[in-house]
Amino acid sequence: MHTLLVYPLVFALAYTLLTLTLYALSSLSLIPAASFPARILAAYASLLLCATYGVIISLLLRPLHLHRLAQHLTARAFHHTMALTTRVTFAIVSGEHRLRDSRPCVIVGNHQSELDVLLLARIFPPWCSVTAKSSLRHTPFLGWFMALSGTVFIDRANATSARQAFAGAVEEMLTHRQSVFIFPEGTRSYAQGPEMGAFKKGAFHLAVQAQVDLVPVVAANYWGLLAPKEGRFRAGRIPVRVLEPVSTKGLGAGDVEGLAARVRESMLVALEELGETEMGRAVGRVK
Repeated sequence: MHTLLVYPLVFALAYTLLTLTLYALSSLSLIPAASFPARILAAYASLLLCATYGVIISLLLRPLHLHRLAQHLTARAFHHTMALTTRVTFAIVSGEHRLRDSRPCVIVGNHQSELDVLLLARIFPPWCSVTAKSSLRHTPFLGWFMALSGTVFIDRANATSARQAFAGAVEEMLTHRQSVFIFPEGTRSYAQGPEMGAFKKGAFHLAVQAQVDLVPVVAANYWGLLAPKEGRFRAGRIPVRVLEPVSTKGLGAGDVEGLAARVRESMLVALEELGETEMGRAVGRVK
């Protein structure tokens, strides 16, 4: 038992020393490029630490029927941890109250890179969760945390239509007043400017079927802070705007395509506007 404890402790110590050494080499300008692996290591450690916290808090809250708060609490912990370990933050510059006032709702955001998990950590309101395929429910660790914390699962595999696929998710949202977050682009864009990919329709089918508001969230382009191919990962502040909620009352399946196009256009305009003002640009720090 003693030996089993020693190995993880030695690994954690070596990991921490390596990360601190890389940060020091970067800060002293001895190896400026060392900031990239330093922040990568710090980010992974932060993610693992907060994921562990998430599982524990989910288990503690479940007997109190408050487990649907777990993703919000875990997100907040990750946001503050990343601010400390990487000095990277997302800052909401307008409309934050809309995330709370529209419950339940479908929140949609632009998807730039793996760093967007930190965007979720900043914007997640109480009683909100991600959506996931039902097949992930039984995946070790990740699926367990999702199930414990009230993730809204979507059963695409056994559905013959969009309405059938989202039926369970709609019931979960309306019964528990649970908001959900979805990236409608479906994949990371790694955009170097104010751009977004085409939107998939899932988020909009879900909102229309549940007859709840859509709340668009737009993060400024942060290619200047994070560009994996260029080996760049800088500290900095990334501004975020929460746009006006879009009502789906009275809309049907035939309105989904037009709804998605309107929301995408409004988000693209906001993304371009963010890049045109000093407040709206991602601001990097020297080290």
